[in-house]
Amino acid sequence: MSTDLVVDARWLPPPEPMERVLQALEMRGRGQRVHLLIHREPYPLYELLNARGMEWRSRTLADGCYEVLIGGEAGDV
Repeated sequence: MSTDLVVDARWLPPPEPMERVLQALEMRGRGQRVHLLIHREPYPLYELLNARGMEWRSRTLADGCYEVLIGGEAGDV
């Protein structure tokens, strides 16, 4: 199993978080997922992932930030 990619975009100004996560999605290998850490809920990213048919799930962390786990296909997350 491949190691997941982590994108820590907490407290970065827009559009840097989106740019970084899109870059990680392009770089990931087969079976890799992307873990995005961000200080606010990334609604525009959710729309983009849905439009691309990508699976994802989000959760709020204890510090109020969000972790978004992005897989490639159904069942990857």
